[in-house]
Amino acid sequence: MKTYNYTAKDLQGNQVKGSTNCEDYNAFVERMQERNLFVINYKEVESTQAKSLKKFKTAELAFDCRQLSAMMSAGLSLVKALDILYHEQAKDDAKQVWLEVYEEVQKGQSFSEALKMQRGAFPPFLISMVNAGESSGSLDTVMQRMADHYAKENKMNNKIKGSLTYPIILFSLTIVIGLVLCLFVLPMFVEMFGDAELPATTQALINIVDFAKKYWYIVILVVLGIVAFVKYLFTMPNVCEAWDKFIIKVPAAGPLVVKIYTGRFARTLSSLYSSGIPMVECLERSSDILNNTYISKLFETVIAEVKQGEPLSLAIQRTGIFESMFCSIILVGEESGALDDILLKCAEFYEDEADTALAKLVTFIEPVIIIFMGVMVGFVLAAILPAMYSSYENIA
Repeated sequence: MKTYNYTAKDLQGNQVKGSTNCEDYNAFVERMQERNLFVINYKEVESTQAKSLKKFKTAELAFDCRQLSAMMSAGLSLVKALDILYHEQAKDDAKQVWLEVYEEVQKGQSFSEALKMQRGAFPPFLISMVNAGESSGSLDTVMQRMADHYAKENKMNNKIKGSLTYPIILFSLTIVIGLVLCLFVLPMFVEMFGDAELPATTQALINIVDFAKKYWYIVILVVLGIVAFVKYLFTMPNVCEAWDKFIIKVPAAGPLVVKIYTGRFARTLSSLYSSGIPMVECLERSSDILNNTYISKLFETVIAEVKQGEPLSLAIQRTGIFESMFCSIILVGEESGALDDILLKCAEFYEDEADTALAKLVTFIEPVIIIFMGVMVGFVLAAILPAMYSSYENIA
């Protein structure tokens, strides 16, 4: 299978950019003709290097999964449901991806394989669930479950973003005020002071501002260099693992992150396990969805122990990440044979706990930023006021 990135024009003369998977060049030409597209230029890309033009957000996944579930529950075939879903897409990139999926399924590919062929447009978790739904013959139920899952995930993401919006605005305002004081207010006072001898604090601040103005390009290069260096560091597995470990261990924020991870892990594991997927694969997918390299590495040991017959609750407890209550709940689920149901209730509990912890963290962050703002403005004023008093004394 080869990947072709192309630029073409449709019958109305509109330019269309896209990417498609075909067996060879002849199949690519045939597909373009089927779509009534006139190719302007194209490029063949190695499938291992190719990436999707679109990566779906959780809100989009929730909506599309719900639409597919509703149509299939109403008796529509998967091909017809995908055809309708493709035509309903408002964004061109999303329409392009769903068109690819529709065409592959129409040719006889499985739905899960068609999703996988889109090179990262859909998360592996969704693909695994669709595969399980196809095997069990309950694809409509699985799509409804996925819609609920991504709706919950989107709701949590929005709460996190919404809670952090005000602190971010406050912090940005602090930086802007500091820059205005240093770049505009301070120079006005420097002119007033003339050749008067200035306090050491004032002179140091003036020297810093003068250097930044005179050698602004050096400052920009240094900042860009630091950003590039940090990005480079985060390409190193050891650095990523150390950072991910720091995130869950840091005071105040760490417990919140663990609660979010616990809720997400429990919901994902419940969805996978209830679909009949083997526990080992459930654990692999559930740990991957957390996007934490430190936890993923610990779960390699968990998976190995489960393969050897260790109870899941005991293997997870040994990681030292999750709360003992969560491990006890898993133990109850294992003994009662209702692990998927208990995990789902557990997910709802920890998501509520995360909401409460997030609200507490924000109430802690806001005064810290206000204090930081006061300290920064106070430092600038401490540099200006002594010089003003000294100047007034000289005039007197």
